[in-house]
Amino acid sequence: MNIFRLTGDLSHLAAIIILLLKIWKSRSCAGISGKSQLLFALVFTTRYLDLFTSFISLYNTSMKLIYIACSYATVYLIYMKFKATYDGNHDTFRVEFLIVPVGGLSFLVNHDFSPLEILWTFSIYLESVAILPQLFMISKTGEAETITTHYLFFLGLYRALYLVNWIWRYYFEGFFDLIAVVAGVVQTVLYCDFFYLYVTK
Repeated sequence: MNIFRLTGDLSHLAAIIILLLKIWKSRSCAGISGKSQLLFALVFTTRYLDLFTSFISLYNTSMKLIYIACSYATVYLIYMKFKATYDGNHDTFRVEFLIVPVGGLSFLVNHDFSPLEILWTFSIYLESVAILPQLFMISKTGEAETITTHYLFFLGLYRALYLVNWIWRYYFEGFFDLIAVVAGVVQTVLYCDFFYLYVTK
């Protein structure tokens, strides 16, 4: 594992922990898109089904379990424990406009037409657009709390580091995954506008 992937993973983990701590400490999920968090829970669930079929390393397995547990904990806090503080009136992005096309694309463009591979591909495509409900919510309300912006910054940093990781792996390991790279580029582009606002403000 290279340093870019490791720091990318840690940035991703930092984003999730920042969000969880924000909700828990403030006892509120105001400004957070429950729909984006549901999509991320779906991403991790469909991506890490290989937990039941293959073992790569203790690090790999631990990170997968942490991502799944944290994503469901976030969904629980938003829709159950602190439901009264959830701003459903502004979290109005139509997620079916993401899930249906992504589902169709994962059947058409994948590495191998098998259930686990299609679900993995679905998770890669879905992750690239899962943040859209959150960005839509911020654009609708015109504001975002500092903690929410830190969360988005670390998510964007994770994607940017993974792009560098793929370049590194291509040059030093001869590894190239077109599906993951294209989806990663799409996701990073979505964060670019947010990054500009984050830096300027």
